[in-house]
Amino acid sequence: MKILLAKNQGLIFCSFPKGCYISIICKKFSSSCNGSSEVDGKAVFTVDGVNKKFTGNNDGIRKGVDDVCCILESGPWGPTLENSLSAFGEKPLPELVIGVLKRLKDASAAVSYFQWAEKQTEQVHCPEAYNLLLMIMARSTKFDHLEHILEEMSLHGFGPSSNVSIELVANCVKSRKLREAFDIIQTMRKFKFRPAFSAYTILIGALSEVHEPDPMLILFHQMQELGYEVSVHLFTTLIRVFSREGRVDAALSLLDEMKSHSFDADIVLYNVCIDCFGKAGKVDMSWKFFHEMKTHGLMPDDVTYTSMIGVLCKANRLDEAVELFEQLEQIRKVPCAYAYNTMIMGYGSAGKFDEAYGLLERQKAKGSIPSVIAYNCLLTCLGKKRRVEESLRIFEEMKRDAAPNLPTYNILIDMLCREGKLDAALKLRDEMERAGLFPNVLTVNIMIDRLCKAQKLDEACSIFEGLDSKVCTPNAVTFSSLIDGLGKCGRVDDAYRQYEKMLDSGHVPGAIVYTSLIRSFFKCGRKEDGHKIYKEMVHAGCSPDLTLLNTYMDCVFKAGETEKGRALFQDIKAHGFIPDTRSYSILIHGLVKAGLANETYELFYAMKEQGCVLDTHAYNAVIDGFCKSGKVNKAYQLLEEMKVKGHPPTVVTYGSVIDGLAKIDRLDEAYMLFEEAKSNGIKLNVVVYSSLIDGFGKVGRIDEAYLIMEELMQKGLTPNVYTWNCLLDALVKTEEINEALVCFQSMKDLKCSPNQITYSILINGLCRVRKFNKAFVFWQEMQKLGFKPNTITYTTMISGLAKAGNISEACGLFSRFKANGGIPDSASYNAMIEGLSSANKAVDAYSLFEETRMKGYNINTKTCVVLLDALHKAECLEQAAIVGAVLKETAKSQHASRSS
Repeated sequence: MKILLAKNQGLIFCSFPKGCYISIICKKFSSSCNGSSEVDGKAVFTVDGVNKKFTGNNDGIRKGVDDVCCILESGPWGPTLENSLSAFGEKPLPELVIGVLKRLKDASAAVSYFQWAEKQTEQVHCPEAYNLLLMIMARSTKFDHLEHILEEMSLHGFGPSSNVSIELVANCVKSRKLREAFDIIQTMRKFKFRPAFSAYTILIGALSEVHEPDPMLILFHQMQELGYEVSVHLFTTLIRVFSREGRVDAALSLLDEMKSHSFDADIVLYNVCIDCFGKAGKVDMSWKFFHEMKTHGLMPDDVTYTSMIGVLCKANRLDEAVELFEQLEQIRKVPCAYAYNTMIMGYGSAGKFDEAYGLLERQKAKGSIPSVIAYNCLLTCLGKKRRVEESLRIFEEMKRDAAPNLPTYNILIDMLCREGKLDAALKLRDEMERAGLFPNVLTVNIMIDRLCKAQKLDEACSIFEGLDSKVCTPNAVTFSSLIDGLGKCGRVDDAYRQYEKMLDSGHVPGAIVYTSLIRSFFKCGRKEDGHKIYKEMVHAGCSPDLTLLNTYMDCVFKAGETEKGRALFQDIKAHGFIPDTRSYSILIHGLVKAGLANETYELFYAMKEQGCVLDTHAYNAVIDGFCKSGKVNKAYQLLEEMKVKGHPPTVVTYGSVIDGLAKIDRLDEAYMLFEEAKSNGIKLNVVVYSSLIDGFGKVGRIDEAYLIMEELMQKGLTPNVYTWNCLLDALVKTEEINEALVCFQSMKDLKCSPNQITYSILINGLCRVRKFNKAFVFWQEMQKLGFKPNTITYTTMISGLAKAGNISEACGLFSRFKANGGIPDSASYNAMIEGLSSANKAVDAYSLFEETRMKGYNINTKTCVVLLDALHKAECLEQAAIVGAVLKETAKSQHASRSS
């Protein structure tokens, strides 16, 4: 072996003969790291089993470390940087590598240098070097190479020290990277390393703050597997989180496990159980813990009593809470302020404000001045009951006992803004500033949110624009409230400008902001802008949540983009979400509106298989789909199922089923359901009444249709154009044309404007009873109003005019109809041929006769006879012969069909 000290460069390198093993006595790095990299300035080597000492130059090492670090910091790792390091010509000593790693902060650079040094020396790094590398990763929270480094350590027979494992987890926790911290512990276990006790407890504590019980339990069980002694405190932490999440069975299981380990519950655990189980709605269980602790020789303290009183108040068991509070008063010479606050809140929540005021006086009488918290509790309850004037009176009274704080003013400002009393809220804000309490972002958010919800957007924008960034800077919530408020009131461009300001301010919009913008743009008919917002969100790297995807899908369906809506439903799954009841409801509703109600059945059973619990909205969507796809019996079953499962049918539910029954002529059942809805207190709307009027009218039960119309008006409802059209159509079909004209006049008298369908019904009806001239008057009125007649109305009017002898008008209408792309039917051609023949226009009639034959339409016998007579009169004998031949052929075919 030869050792070279390059003093002129300050670097230490060494070269080793083949087969030489070096063991460095490393500097003690942690409780589990053996050896030392430096002992009194001496490097100690083992060569061929013989210990030999080499005294290095500390200044030279320090200079070498400086030079290597300078090279590493000069740019990204690459061939140029490697050449600079290799230019020193010799292999780096372990103490040099350790010195460099102690100085480096960049994890990528450290890993690259670490691997380069290993290749140069062709020797395994010592445990201290590995631990230093892990420490760099921990402090930079960059773990791209962590698994590879841990694998190497495992192969070399040593592992991370306790301190390093703690640092790895602790730094992730500080950076709120709890998922990464959990994965680090699992990776260590994968390579059979033992994570430190504190690494587990730090992560469990952090997970408890964000209410993640499942990974906490996994870590807890791993600690037990490793033989770590778990404490009552750890059990308490887990029980608190599970019970707060409402997972009572898991919390009780942990309690049983704790008892099986012969741990005695302390008062802290009992207090946690009383509070958390009570908040989860298990009040009797909280009572059980309260009494159990006494049997175990633990006396309830102020926290115990306060927690139990709070649980009882929230469960509306006020009498028991009062009894327990009185017990506490008897055994405590000094009143417990927290218990008083809780009891005041309980009285206030129950609306018993006189009792709450009385309790305040009792507290004062005992020499305890009520705190600002007590008054804030009272003001909060008064605000919920919307007792604004009383709140302001209490506010003035409290000033004698306690100085109002920021929450006090926020409570009152919130209350005043909810009631629309902006001037009073602003006055209170000024008073707050005079008291030395400047509005915080919560104050601003309250005012802006409430004003937006009250649609006082100019006032909300004024407050926002007037913010002093030095005193109060708007946060993401401020922007979100303003964007949502502006969007809902149709001011989408203003909302988008606020979104741009939000980006410029450095705030990252979340799914809530994007949901609001997408909904607002679609609602205003600007669907392309809505799609652009979604693309912007994806480009910005913001992950949509299920609410956003559901909202987007709903907007897309309502915009008529059915296939895009289907694709978005699949996107929900692609984003890792499971479609919920609302997702299916939107999909079914969208498909039904697009005329694809037949798909309802399959989707309904997909919902059931997935375990979706149907709510009222979902039931309504499915029932409507079944009705429109002809599965009315299935819809009726679901209506009954709704009642059984505690979802009272709404006007939408009844309306769908009544309409479905009416359309298949099951009118008696529809009417029974109509009466049932009224008896259940459902306020039926015009749509439901219209369904019955339409149903009765189509089967000729005009009297019943009239009765439904009469009841509709008696209920104070106004028939819409669809309702009138249903009644008019019924009257026209029974040839009650005079009654139909009276209804038409009533419709106009009630300020209901007729539409294209209304005129078409009347024109068809008038032509049916051969009142062609009157029909033409309505035709002209319809044209003046700008309505475009449909094909049926055109052909009916053409036939009517022709039959009435108004052949010039009929011909003009016929020509316009064809010029506009209309296709006349057989009845129109026959009527026109007869009309032209009767008007002595035999040549024109014959020309139309030929056109009719070419189109393959049937020509009536009567039409042929009339045309033949006209041709004879006009001495068009050749054409008459052709018509005669057609007439004979028609007669033969009719005779043959009758004979068969």
